[in-house]
Order: sequence, then structure tokens, then C-alpha cells
Amino acid sequence: MSRVGKKPIPVPKEVKITIQDGEVVVQGPKGTLSRSIPPELEVSLQEDQLTVRTLAETNKIRAQFGLIRSLLANMVKGVSEGFERILDIQGVGYRAELQGEQLVLNLGFSHPVTYALPAGISAQVEKQTRLVIRGIDRDLLGLTAAQIRQFRPPEPYKGKGIRYAEETVRRKVGKTGSK
Repeated sequence: MSRVGKKPIPVPKEVKITIQDGEVVVQGPKGTLSRSIPPELEVSLQEDQLTVRTLAETNKIRAQFGLIRSLLANMVKGVSEGFERILDIQGVGYRAELQGEQLVLNLGFSHPVTYALPAGISAQVEKQTRLVIRGIDRDLLGLTAAQIRQFRPPEPYKGKGIRYAEETVRRKVGKTGSK
């Protein structure tokens, strides 16, 4: 049994949870999220706590037990508080700009890179080199941040590129002349 799966999920007062036909719908002040649950798992709401338990003991279900619990906990936190990811842009002339729902990035290419933000994700540009991405769906937020970072990942010699704020890039020493 998963230790993570056994932990109950505390539900804040402003969050409303509906469980029916193998689907869990979580509504809160920031929005609504839903997820389907495998039929071998049972989700129940008791006294402001959401619990997950298994109905069968197969390897597949044991593997999904903790995962489903973590996904439900992320849904509850997302609709009540939300998530954010911060990206830093480093490099001479590298900058970001927001034009409506389009993110325009100047990353040293011959043309600016435009990225359409998915529905449910918002962005804010601070100082042209810091990008704050917010959303209620943690999966979609991480995917969006990874796609933006993929345009120009940090390189190890000069450190130029897009990186997560908490990421450290191991710098390499360049070539030296040999005698």
C-alpha cells in the first residue's frame, strides 16, 4: 500500500467536491477541475476530508493509488490557491513581451518567437527578463513552462537561455589554448 495514498486530503471551506460515476469535480473560487477515477479506486468525502481507497489489490491499482491521491490534492490546492511557475531569461538582448494572449520572446534568433498561452494559463512579464506563469491546473502549468523553456534552454558555457527561477545551471569551462 502507498503511504501517500492513505493520507486524507483536507478540503478548505470554499471548495466544493462532487463525486459521481467515476468522476471527481472540484469547484473553488479560482475555477473548476475534473478528473476520472479508475473503477478499482473509491473516492469518498467525509467531514471536510477527501479519502481514496482501493477496491482491488492488483499491481496496476497499487501503482495508481498514490498517484490519484496526489492528483486530487493538486486539484484541491489549484482551485483554492492556484499554482505559479517563474522563468528567468538570461542573455544580452533576450526579453519577453505579452501581447494579449500571445507571448512574444526575443531569444537571439532572426525572428521573435510567439507562443499562444493555453486556456486557463495566464502570464505576467516582470522586468522583460522574468516571466511568471499562473494557473489552477498543475499539469498544464508545468507543460506550458516546459514548452516555453524549450525554445532556448540554458546552455552550460555562458548560461544564456530560459531557466526556472529555482534551477541552477552547472557552468562548464570553455576551451583553453594548449602548449
